Amino acid sequence: MKKIPNLSKIASRVDMDQLQKPIFSRLNKDIPASIVVFLVALPLCLGIALASGAPLLSGLISGIVGGIVIGSVSHSSVSVSGPAASLTAVVLSSIASLGSFEVFLMAVVLGGIFQFTLGILKAGLIADYMPSNIIKGLLAAIGIILIIAQIPYALGIDANAENNFLPQVNFFNQIGTVFTGFYNSLTAGALVVSAISLTIMIAWDKTPLKNFKLLPPALVVVLLGVLLNVIFEYAFPSLHLDTAQLVNIPKIESFSQLVTFPDFSSITNPKVWGVAITITLIASIASLLAIEAADEIDPHKRNTPPNRELVAQGIGNTVTGLIGGIPITSVIVRSSVNINAGAETKLSAILHGIFLLLSVLFLSSILNLIPLSSLAAILLVIGYKLASWDVVTAMFKKGWNQFIPFVVTIIAIIYTDLLIGIFIGTLVSIFFLLRSNYHNAFFVENTKIFKGETIRLELSNEVSFFNKASIKNTLWNVPDESTVIIDATFASYIDNDVLEIFEDFQNTFAKEHNINLSILGLKEKYALGEDLEFVQEELQEVKEKSTPTEIFDYLQEGNQRYVDGKLVSRRLRNKELMDFINAPPLAAIVNCIDMREPLNVLMNTGIGDLIPIRTAGNLADDQVIKSLEVACLNQGAKLILFMGNSSNRIYAEALKNYKEGRNSYLLPLIVEALEANIITQAEISLEELSNLADVITKWNLKKSKSVVLKESEFLRKEILEGRIGMASAFFNRSNGKIEFSNLHQVKKKTIIAPNK
Repeated sequence: MKKIPNLSKIASRVDMDQLQKPIFSRLNKDIPASIVVFLVALPLCLGIALASGAPLLSGLISGIVGGIVIGSVSHSSVSVSGPAASLTAVVLSSIASLGSFEVFLMAVVLGGIFQFTLGILKAGLIADYMPSNIIKGLLAAIGIILIIAQIPYALGIDANAENNFLPQVNFFNQIGTVFTGFYNSLTAGALVVSAISLTIMIAWDKTPLKNFKLLPPALVVVLLGVLLNVIFEYAFPSLHLDTAQLVNIPKIESFSQLVTFPDFSSITNPKVWGVAITITLIASIASLLAIEAADEIDPHKRNTPPNRELVAQGIGNTVTGLIGGIPITSVIVRSSVNINAGAETKLSAILHGIFLLLSVLFLSSILNLIPLSSLAAILLVIGYKLASWDVVTAMFKKGWNQFIPFVVTIIAIIYTDLLIGIFIGTLVSIFFLLRSNYHNAFFVENTKIFKGETIRLELSNEVSFFNKASIKNTLWNVPDESTVIIDATFASYIDNDVLEIFEDFQNTFAKEHNINLSILGLKEKYALGEDLEFVQEELQEVKEKSTPTEIFDYLQEGNQRYVDGKLVSRRLRNKELMDFINAPPLAAIVNCIDMREPLNVLMNTGIGDLIPIRTAGNLADDQVIKSLEVACLNQGAKLILFMGNSSNRIYAEALKNYKEGRNSYLLPLIVEALEANIITQAEISLEELSNLADVITKWNLKKSKSVVLKESEFLRKEILEGRIGMASAFFNRSNGKIEFSNLHQVKKKTIIAPNK
């Protein structure tokens, strides 16, 4: 049984694994994917720049920096960064309020520096608290918006290329555009290209063509779209698509046309700093959400470190502001395209940035041949995958507390915008979280074992401020003259407000209503964010493979958790209980009937992990040995543990009778120790009976191990050959600590290496 390290360390290791994987190791997948992403990103960069009221080239500059700079610094394998539609309103209003684009660029530079600082300060942890149903709702909303936004271009309704492929549009206006367009002339050529492109995209994975990994369907669709339009021009002129329905990249005559520098003199303008802070907040949240969403749909489920992503985004925004680009974020649409195109490493994102740069400098005339309807078909399929019926039904099956925030997020994003929609969805999700936490902080058990009514309130692993109301409501409704036990044994953290409730209940309400209150396992101080140790609950298959040493270490670790107050709860449902019972036990424990403390709690084991064999004293006789043989041979236990306990009352009574010279039925339990002169009659003091009992206990533990090796041929052989372990342990009742002896040493065989 092995310890699972802190989750943040796991994330770091996953990240390191990504770093160690060469980015040039998947060229056959990354190069085609980068071409597809480039082709989709190209019109996105132009459209977002136009919607932001910025020069068209500023969008392309942001795409180039997002690909090359952020792609190189980020540790994400699949995320693609560039100009984001979620910032279009901010950019548009900021340019107007600041008076010039150059002044606005100064705000972008400052925003990038602020983002970099947030990453260094490890502020990226906010991404870890975003509910998965909100992320899935975000993805589904983006999918729906994509579908609605691309329909006009797929049908050839809107010939105005200036609004191409904006992922954030007014949903209802866009629907109106679609239906109004039917009263206008449709473009037959666009319809043909879209229909063929959609057929290829949908049918590709159902044909042998899917085996051609170097040729993704999206790239085939783009190439075929260009070819079809060339054929239309000469064979079917009525179907030919004009320049308004093709990609349109402005031609760069000189380098000075490409770069715009910020107005550094505006750094003292308070408005610039205000815009910079706004950009920092929105861009950071949007990027963190985007990488969470990208990791969600990544086939390999790789983990992107959020703090590193903030550093990368900060560097990218600083650079783009210095050379004339609009703000950058990690973008869900481009990341989705990247993943669906088969990208494996971040080389795809870097190459797409290089292609954008080359296209601006050299290839504008060639890229301007691509039909917008071909790109629309690609995005229609991607949109459907993000918002498919399977996604909706899967969320519905998870229950209303997951499904309602999911639906609200979709509707809110579509009706408003990305950030406002996420905020609304998160509020709804928090409501359901509070509602579920109202009852989940504790388990109430009402028993009649003792005189009167006994109510036992067992606290869960973490008890937060959100649980305050439910705990107070429960305690203040306890009947008068009841016995209340508050069990905090399993709680690793209890909020201070909850502790104050316990104090008020104990000092006031319980006294006034004659309630007998006991509080168990409460620590003096609870520190938020303590590193917890997670124990892997392994059943039949792994238990069978566990070695005696692993089991021995597991029991020691379990006792340490008991001492530290970090127990793993073992409350199980019926099915889980049957799994534990059917799995083989870990160890057979021989202990005295004087010890009534639950072994599975003291060593924090699961139900069925231990076989307790109780005796009067800790001595191994024929019946105990036979029971141990059955436990190991028939049940599958791999460890024998003889356990004693401090202040053994049975041994203490036996010693007292021996000291006073009285015959006692308990004398056989200590006679061998006395004959071995462990304690003489003269040394026995009635005041020290408890300590002397400990001496007898420890001697009997050693004696029992030697008896097993002497009397059982089967156990002796298994122990000496290392298939079964044997040890002793002593439980100290004063502090809960179990002192374990070393495992019985296995005979070492000399192995002679063969001559080479």
